[in-house]
Amino acid sequence: MAMQEPTFFILTALAGQPLHGYGVIRAVADLSGGRITLRAGTLYAALDRLTEEGLLVLDREEAVDGRLRRYYRLTDDGGAALSAEADRMRANAAMATARLRRIAFGPAS
Repeated sequence: MAMQEPTFFILTALAGQPLHGYGVIRAVADLSGGRITLRAGTLYAALDRLTEEGLLVLDREEAVDGRLRRYYRLTDDGGAALSAEADRMRANAAMATARLRRIAFGPAS
């Protein structure tokens, strides 16, 4: 089953390094060219779900200005899921590109 785009970008953001929630929000906005803007409630629900699914794990917690900041990181299963989704997307793009070339250049003689 295809991964939802916000999930893909959350996992991609965490592929580089552990991040706290606001860091994930900023990274997703940057990686998506501003197309995806996550709200805190949506993000934390996704982080909880991805943690339950074993794709993320809580890396550490630290107190900053009296607030608890949780850092999440990708698990091996999360990396595998992200890699599989990237492969799926690459295969779909290759198929679409091949079909578009046939339209643009006509059938081979």
